[in-house]
Amino acid sequence: MAENYNKTLTPEMKAKLRKIKRLALDMDGTIYLGSRLFPFTLDFLKSMRDNGIGYSFLTNNPTKSVADYLQKLAKMGIEANEDNMYTTSLAAIDYIKTHYPTAKRLFMLGTPSMVSQFEKAGFEACADDAEDVPDVLVVAFDTTLEYPRLCRAAWWASQGIPYVATNPDRVCPTDQKVVLVDCGSLCKCIEHATNRKPDIVLGKPDPNMLTGIMQRHGLKADEIAMIGDRIYTDTATAHNAGAVGVLVLSGETTIETALAVAEDARTNPAPEFFPPDFIVRDIQELGEMILEAHKD
Repeated sequence: MAENYNKTLTPEMKAKLRKIKRLALDMDGTIYLGSRLFPFTLDFLKSMRDNGIGYSFLTNNPTKSVADYLQKLAKMGIEANEDNMYTTSLAAIDYIKTHYPTAKRLFMLGTPSMVSQFEKAGFEACADDAEDVPDVLVVAFDTTLEYPRLCRAAWWASQGIPYVATNPDRVCPTDQKVVLVDCGSLCKCIEHATNRKPDIVLGKPDPNMLTGIMQRHGLKADEIAMIGDRIYTDTATAHNAGAVGVLVLSGETTIETALAVAEDARTNPAPEFFPPDFIVRDIQELGEMILEAHKD
């Protein structure tokens, strides 16, 4: 694994690339960096579309609805629709519908934009009222958090209500002089108060972020590739789902770190992280490799 960096594609690698029917794309560090779209992103996406390869944009940030994310992408010039977007909110919706098919009413710690996504999917939001008992408790990254609602969420957790967390992130990255307390930290707060952990924590690296897409598009694990710039979330998601993992070096992870992880996996029977199947400079290089594989 990960042995292909700066090397010619082997027949085995080409065969693996030819099987891919859909790309799951991390966003920041993969298709853009901060607010700057990479100059090759639009050509890459068009090339994939022209060659019959679909793609979905993934994010662990549930604060915005799909409509909000699509608007952001549109401002960058990226053509996308609801079929191209998969957020942790959608993963939570799919999970609840699969595992709690009769659930309708949810108590949610989340932004109004996130709540609107659940309501669009047919769920109802419970009030901050001890008499309004939810079917499921959903805790997310809530930038509009009010203390009484945190206390109510802790109460429902203490009462054994099914409990779903949208993502594991402790903080949300920012270039501002502030710590953005994310979903994982809110869950730790509830755990400390109630001794209750979430029943499931979605978001990368949980495999449900990919299995949800696979179910929606009728794909097998080897027909989807997870592309991102972080080993501990993006390529870990691919490994956990049995999908193809592609690490891009256009964001957080350096080649030195990537090769160190590969070496650790080669020598350690229980490595902390598993290396990706492919390491590429950026999605432009990945696109070139996919096209080369399809020439045979």
